[in-house]
Amino acid sequence: MSPDEILLGLVAYVVLLLSLTVHEASHAWAAHRGGDPTAYQGGQVSLDPRPHIRREPIGMVFAPLLFWFMGGWMLGWASTPIDPRWAYVHPRRAAAMAAAGPLANLALVLLAAAALRLGVAAGWFEPLPRGLFELAVAPAGGVAESVVLVLSLIFSINLILFVFNLIPVPPLDGSSAIGLLLSEDAGRRLQQWMAQPMLAWGGLLVAWFLMRRIVGPVLGFAVELLYVGAL
Repeated sequence: MSPDEILLGLVAYVVLLLSLTVHEASHAWAAHRGGDPTAYQGGQVSLDPRPHIRREPIGMVFAPLLFWFMGGWMLGWASTPIDPRWAYVHPRRAAAMAAAGPLANLALVLLAAAALRLGVAAGWFEPLPRGLFELAVAPAGGVAESVVLVLSLIFSINLILFVFNLIPVPPLDGSSAIGLLLSEDAGRRLQQWMAQPMLAWGGLLVAWFLMRRIVGPVLGFAVELLYVGAL
């Protein structure tokens, strides 16, 4: 790898680390608000990545860097503890807790999109409508060049996290968030069904298969939407 590729990987890792932290902190905050203090007592209602890293050091440190240097993908994971008894008694609150993480990633996508559009409108950036991880350029260079790179990574990485986690297969958030659309009894039955260990392994395989096929089209469509009326 060239020095530029190594630098890009490190910046992407920092963005992923912060994005996973926001995702898990949102889960923890929603659970605490809903009456489950488990994650709060573990220090995870926090934008400090350290308590999240202590819980998932492989998914938040080793795996992302390994995946990047092996193939150019920045992949990682984390988790938030919940009390299963609380989730069973309050299935809709548990579903809202599951939805909170992906929605936090979507909020970061929208913030990055707003900043990119503002930069384009002000003439600081020039859009790259066919980019995926580099969505604009800064003609003046300097600090603006670094800012546009970080914004592009925030947009792309958080969009991937949002889409991936909403795939409705266990153990991903989308499978639990479905409980928001169900009665409480149906939500409890869904929890019991999803608790089967083999479903989690099968779900991860399905999600990986789907993401390899949809991530390009989803990012491409999102970038086109980002620059509607700006080109």
